[in-house]
Amino acid sequence: MTPADLSRCVVSAVRHAVEDGELGGTVPARVVVERTRPGGVGEYATPVAFQIAKGAGLRPAQVAEVLARRLGGVAGIERVEITGAGFLNFSLTSVSAARLVRDVRPLAVVEVLDPPSGEPREPRERFVRAAVARIEAAQGVGPGPEFPIAPVARRDGDVLARYGGDAVAWAVLTTPARETPEFSDTLLVQGEGNELFRVRYAHARAHALVRNAEQLGFRPEIGDDVDAPALLRVLADHPLVLEAAAHHRAPERLARHLVELADALLDFQYRVLPQGDEKPSAAHRARLALAEAAGTVLAGGLALLGIDAPTRL
Repeated sequence: MTPADLSRCVVSAVRHAVEDGELGGTVPARVVVERTRPGGVGEYATPVAFQIAKGAGLRPAQVAEVLARRLGGVAGIERVEITGAGFLNFSLTSVSAARLVRDVRPLAVVEVLDPPSGEPREPRERFVRAAVARIEAAQGVGPGPEFPIAPVARRDGDVLARYGGDAVAWAVLTTPARETPEFSDTLLVQGEGNELFRVRYAHARAHALVRNAEQLGFRPEIGDDVDAPALLRVLADHPLVLEAAAHHRAPERLARHLVELADALLDFQYRVLPQGDEKPSAAHRARLALAEAAGTVLAGGLALLGIDAPTRL
């Protein structure tokens, strides 16, 4: 079971509990499932019991108990635990690499124009609102009400002229909307200290690996012969990150996820192509498919943020 499957599975459990009379109220169209914080219980958690407790006329802990009984025997869920006042925590069985690659490769980006306004907006507000609109549209979520966005601390023209649109977008979209972003010359450096550069470089490396493989006479082929737990874990979380970014209207969640994915891909890249006289094998083709999928996710994520993703750097 993938984390995205888990979110749908929780919705299904709520629906059946309502249909069977164990719970009352309405069934949510979506349930936010997120990776547990360090030191937490299990791998993933959801506050869905709090979301539906009032409509059900029960305490969140009672709702959680109903859902835990229904989800405990579902294939792919290794363990369900209740913590706090009603949080559901899950441990999943291992994810198939082939299944994961098939799920993320066709990811598409929904393009959305900047929200219309009768008043000119400063660049930060334009970047944040446009990114939120793209993420919401990609998740099938309608636009929500306006929300406060802290202005930049420097004059708009100075910031854009010095750093350029993509760097400014990255700086403001990695900062929560209520906080004031900071700008430094690190944004202009093509090196490891620049997170935007690392994300773009990882995307370019994925394309380079595919080009180099073609020169060696082989192409990506989906398979499970891949030992890359870190990269597989981050890729598996991508659908959940998009859902959470849309739910919380927080593009910084997507930006942080792209950095984590880029770092995992850059660590993995050296194991993709054959070394020396080694002949291309099924393992190499499967690793290449995984790297290509990661590149697709990086490109899609940058596009949702309104940032260019060059294929060569």
